[in-house]
Parts: sequence; structure tokens; C-alpha cells
Amino acid sequence: MHLSETTFIVLDLETSGAAPSTGAGITEIGAVKVKGGQVIGEFQSFVNPGVAISPFITELTGITDRMLEGAPTITEIFPTFLEFLGPETENVLVAHNAPFDIGFLKAAANFLERPWPTHHVADTARLARYVLTKDEVINCKLSTLAAFFGATTSPNHRALDDAKATVDVLHGIIERLGSFGITTLPEFKKVKKRLVSG
Repeated sequence: MHLSETTFIVLDLETSGAAPSTGAGITEIGAVKVKGGQVIGEFQSFVNPGVAISPFITELTGITDRMLEGAPTITEIFPTFLEFLGPETENVLVAHNAPFDIGFLKAAANFLERPWPTHHVADTARLARYVLTKDEVINCKLSTLAAFFGATTSPNHRALDDAKATVDVLHGIIERLGSFGITTLPEFKKVKKRLVSG
């Protein structure tokens, strides 16, 4: 399958700062479904984590305990989110620093005694290290990459906006991958971090 025919689910989480192993901690889920460079769906929800938000997290994200009071719990929102992700044999999940987000989602699935789907997961931070050199970007933070690729949404530690910024980063990365001859989903899945000497 060509990458232009692949459906990508680009997701981002905000959390309370609690460890994912608690099964709690997710405060916001944002996701954008894209195919052929076009947005075909969006998902956004606050999540009541069942724990208080620290002042540090509130300052970072702007999310307060009051904003989460009437929000669904992870138990209530998780089935809807899994449905949004779509077929695990076809759709690809994408996140920036994916182990963080996927770690929380897997912990939530475990907490709810639900199987976590086996989608291929792509990490834009890792992919950026493959297609970009240190001369082009000083680091692979989302804000740095969003600026480099001219993202239309600036990341701001809110789930949907960060997911939208990651979409533009993903599209920039896919364009770069084409120059490496990587244009199909099987090739995309095999991309590893490029070893840069010196």
C-alpha cells in the first residue's frame, strides 16, 4: 500500500503527571485521522483522571481540575476512542515520543481489562532523526519540528492542537522519506533511526 493510501491516526495525550501504571492520569485525548494529506476525522475529549491536577501541570497545559469535573472517565471514553482508531491491520498510529502516549493508553487498557489493539505505531521524533540532520534542526522536539516544517498549528501542550501540529510534521517527514525511496507502508514500517557518524 502506498503511503498516500494509508490512514494515519495522529494522537496526543495530556496527563496529570501520575505514572501510567496507575491506570489513571490521562486528562485529555486528541487525535486526527488523515489520509492522502487530508483530515478525515478528529477526536477530542477531556478525561477526568480521578486525581487532582498539580499546579505545574496546570501551568504547562492550562488544564484545571474544574475543567475536568464534568468530563468522562477513561472507563467511559475509552471504547469510543478505540472505535475511532479503526482497523488495526490497516490504520497506523502516530505520536510524537510515542512510547509516552502509547504507554498511558496501554496502561488504561490494562486497567480496564481490555486488549490494546496491535496497530503499527510510528514515532515522529524517531522518524525525524532519520530524515533530518543536526545541521537542519537543533533537536527533535515537537515545537522545533513544527517550526521547521511550517506547521499551521503551533504545539501548546493541548492534545488536539499538538496532534494537529504532529500531522504537519508527519507530512513533512513523509515527503522527506520519498527522497530516500520510501513510499509504501511496508517500507515505512521498516524505517529505523539513522546512525549519524561524528
